[in-house]
Amino acid sequence: MPAYHSIFLQDQDVRVIGNFALLPLRTRTRGPAYTLPPLPAGVSDLDIDPDSESYDPLDEVLSLFRANTFFRNFEIKGPADRLLIYGILFLSECLGKIRPGMGSRDAEKALLTAALDQFAIPGDPGFPLNQNFEAPKNKNDAETLRQYMSQLRQELATRLLARVYAGGNTPSKWWLSFNKRRFMGKTL
Repeated sequence: MPAYHSIFLQDQDVRVIGNFALLPLRTRTRGPAYTLPPLPAGVSDLDIDPDSESYDPLDEVLSLFRANTFFRNFEIKGPADRLLIYGILFLSECLGKIRPGMGSRDAEKALLTAALDQFAIPGDPGFPLNQNFEAPKNKNDAETLRQYMSQLRQELATRLLARVYAGGNTPSKWWLSFNKRRFMGKTL
């Protein structure tokens, strides 16, 4: 059974830096990403339809995370798959920071700190997937990519918190059971 790929592969008018897609996001975090419209009234993040105009790559990362973490190999079919890979690896890192007895406030601090920490981008020596990602062509592109990835990390951490702590002030054991899995055998 093959891994699940991004539905955003068919999008044509996508800005690409290196070979990393800068897709529109539904976010309130400042950054270079084009902002999608908010969710319609009565629709939650948990049950958004992939055909909705508000469905973004972060919704896809969250929905495909659990299924894709079981795969050690992943055939990259385009720039949107690279965003999916990076998002899944960042989610794994975030889940590793949440402990079973951790309250939602402590987890929020830990995840937002992780999202804002200094991180490597494609082309940097510390980036774990340099064999699959191209480096940005110039410093301006590198800075735009870093800002986009920072925006992506902050929004993904916020949405993950909403799912992990959906039942109250204790984390979902079901979500935490995935923190030991390593997608493609890699970590950020």
